[in-house]
Amino acid sequence: MEEKFKTIERELKIDYFHWSKTVWRVKARFMDEILKLDFEAKIAVVKNPINPNKELEKILNHMIIEKNIRNIYIDSKKPKWYERNIKKILRDKGILVRKLKTVNDNQYAGIRLADMIAGLSRSYFDKKNLNKISKYYNRLKKKIVIIVPAPFE
Repeated sequence: MEEKFKTIERELKIDYFHWSKTVWRVKARFMDEILKLDFEAKIAVVKNPINPNKELEKILNHMIIEKNIRNIYIDSKKPKWYERNIKKILRDKGILVRKLKTVNDNQYAGIRLADMIAGLSRSYFDKKNLNKISKYYNRLKKKIVIIVPAPFE
């Protein structure tokens, strides 16, 4: 998966994909190729959480259900409380916290894939550019195994 991802980036002549830093034409070509790959995704939809810390804990309790987790990578741009909260949840579930690593998005294709999924999903749920986004989100929906909706949706 990692190599296929990097090959797609090379073919599109981009150093590494980042949703907010990539022009639409490249995003569209990138998503066309990436959505052909075999992967599964889990997303959570949360609108304006009052307490992000508690909301993250609730969501991760629903989303981290596997026992055989080899590694968990999180974007190093996240605040320290985010990492601490994830470690607490992992401990509570009996998962070794040393499996959690903070990494730069240009280090691992999985982080860039998560960035694409988050950007595409957010644009869809915020109803931004639906005429462009819907086609790709509908393809992404086939790869989503869990969607944790906001409590009021």
